[in-house]
Amino acid sequence: MDFQKYYEERKQLVESFLKKRTAKKGISKVDDAMIYSLLAGGKRIRPILLMATADAVGGKGYNYLPVACGLEMIHTYSLIHDDLPCMDNDDYRRGRLTNHKVYGEATALLAGDGLLTMAFEVMLEQKGVDPAVLVDVVREAAMCAGNFGMVGGQGLDMEAETKQLTEKELKTLHEGKTGALFIAAIRGGARLAGATDKQLLALTQFAQFLGLAFQITDDILDVTGTEAELGKPVGSDAKNHKTTYVTLFTLEGAQKKADEALAGALTCLAEFGEAAEPLREITRLMAHRKN
Repeated sequence: MDFQKYYEERKQLVESFLKKRTAKKGISKVDDAMIYSLLAGGKRIRPILLMATADAVGGKGYNYLPVACGLEMIHTYSLIHDDLPCMDNDDYRRGRLTNHKVYGEATALLAGDGLLTMAFEVMLEQKGVDPAVLVDVVREAAMCAGNFGMVGGQGLDMEAETKQLTEKELKTLHEGKTGALFIAAIRGGARLAGATDKQLLALTQFAQFLGLAFQITDDILDVTGTEAELGKPVGSDAKNHKTTYVTLFTLEGAQKKADEALAGALTCLAEFGEAAEPLREITRLMAHRKN
């Protein structure tokens, strides 16, 4: 298959949906701040993962754009809040000034709130799905985004700035902060497309390995990458005295763990045959990325 064509077509579907869905503005300048970050580019990994997973179990992933793009709104809100002075205090994201540097802290905070709220409105606009399945997919997305997932992981991340973590503690942190939305995307795509229980179990395990590979690679890039490649400052983990896979295992050891997680993820897809080739390619892309 021509993966580059597949990826670019799915990415364009996401971009078009997001532009159309945010064309009608609300009653304040918060909308401009929301759009500033939402349409700032990015790999659109989470919505494409949802679509590719649906394809892998025999569905048509492009039919699930509302749910897929709702996850991208949740992801973007988290980036806006992560960059705030009270969190990571970053000045650049995706190669340009962070939201609060352009619109101020209060408006940036509201922009994140607005995207999070809109995400669930958009996901519930999904058509062509059993309503009970849709509600459960959205419920799981909410849980993955909340205190049992991304928000909880961010809380652990803030606490970790003042202490040295064990590998188990670090894994728990990143399973929430980073991995939970991958779980939501992959399980969501599988369930929307009618995956069997056996398929759902394999894909859940795949998502867990994928999230680990992604995070370890992120830790490596914070040491080896450049600001031009990443579109944001490098060395922020060291600046904030954070425990990472690199500080725990050295750069070489972290790379070995990333390779092991990648292999584990690919093994989980063995039963899905050619239909899962986009998922395999996305997995390799995420593990070997430069930004």
